[in-house]
Amino acid sequence: MSGIDAADPGQALARILGLADDLDIRDRKRLLAAAAGVEPGRLALLGVADFTDAVVARFLAQADRRRRGEPVSHILGWRDFWKHRFEVTPEVLDPRPETEILVAAALERPWRRVLDLGTGSGAILVSLLAERPETRGVGIDISSAALLVAGRNAAAIGVAGRLVLTPSDWYADMGSRYDLIVSNPPYIAASEMPGLAPELAHEPRGALTDEGDGLSAYRVICAGAPGHLEPGGWLMVEIGPRQGAAVAGLMRAAGLENVSVRADLDGRDRVVMGEMPRQP
Repeated sequence: MSGIDAADPGQALARILGLADDLDIRDRKRLLAAAAGVEPGRLALLGVADFTDAVVARFLAQADRRRRGEPVSHILGWRDFWKHRFEVTPEVLDPRPETEILVAAALERPWRRVLDLGTGSGAILVSLLAERPETRGVGIDISSAALLVAGRNAAAIGVAGRLVLTPSDWYADMGSRYDLIVSNPPYIAASEMPGLAPELAHEPRGALTDEGDGLSAYRVICAGAPGHLEPGGWLMVEIGPRQGAAVAGLMRAAGLENVSVRADLDGRDRVVMGEMPRQP
């Protein structure tokens, strides 16, 4: 077992994880579980015989990739989000747990047609459609490579027949109206990029920053929303933690009502939402 001499499974597990003790313990457990072909929650159930030389070698190779800054989701090829497992590649933004705040907010409202602007992996759109079998959706992205990933995720989760994925620069090729528009656009200012965690260098830069003040996408999304929302429809966007007031102001300037800001589990502003007036 690659030099790991232990009769007790727990001791063997600890010794293998200790081979990469410079990494976060959660990352190590996820990588070792993947190397062994089990879910992380079942890692402690493995016996000594399960930690073969091949398993240890795979774990060490994955740990080395993580050590060089590659995200765990890219190493494994997937990320669990909401209630499903999504394929993740360097062509799409890695779905974050805080984005689930946007999904939860959208599921509080009635809607039948949803537009996802900048769909990326499709995590938001696919999660929403999977929750409501009677609904349909459109996902747009300027990246054709991202749309391929979203399409594979939609097929794997069983909603491919209820969505359309199309390349578009925000609303450029969108002519319909929707009950709900959602988006997690690039909101990091260019000046903030040098201070980000090194692993973000492995994600598409265009999904992270607008190369400006971090609000460019919101200006387009909010200004165009009235032309693409049904009366009573909602616009909901994820934001950076210091952008709540600015994005709420953009929604109000566009004529949306009942604008509010929702915090994430850490108490930081995370989602801004506004309603299309029901009466002209």
